[in-house]
Amino acid sequence: MNLPNLLTILRILLIPVFIDLLIYGYHGWALTVFVAAGLTDSLDGLIARLANQRTRLGTYLDPMADKLLLTASFLTLAILQIIPIWSAVIVVSRDLILILGALILHLTQTHQEISPTFLGKSTTAVQLIYVTMVLVVGTTQGSTVGLFPFLVATIGLTILSGLHYIYRGIRHLNSEQA
Repeated sequence: MNLPNLLTILRILLIPVFIDLLIYGYHGWALTVFVAAGLTDSLDGLIARLANQRTRLGTYLDPMADKLLLTASFLTLAILQIIPIWSAVIVVSRDLILILGALILHLTQTHQEISPTFLGKSTTAVQLIYVTMVLVVGTTQGSTVGLFPFLVATIGLTILSGLHYIYRGIRHLNSEQA
């Protein structure tokens, strides 16, 4: 087990702490834990590249940790009625559709290197920024209404990247069958 993978596991372990802090109204601490989780995401990738410590486990674990953190964030914030429930439904649905697509490719024995696209990475970054902004507003007891344009942009990018991944998967599946 190398340092980048340990940092990724730490990010996963921070998720229940983050959720508990949000549920009990400790928005400042929730923000601190969320930012720490985000920093481990940046740090694990940087260390893996610079120290040439990329592993097969890390290629699966890192995006899974991102999805778990963002899914937990959007669901918890929606359940607490801090963000609209429809936004969480869209974020979670996109990720479930992508997981289902990867499963279909696996079950049909279609060999495709599943790699994140620029659009997918941008979506993750924008979602992380949006959640951070919501948490910052939450620490000041302010309203998230002013963040609505950014929410719309975040959800638009989420949908666009989901459609792009579906298109790539279908195109690859059709080329394998031809």
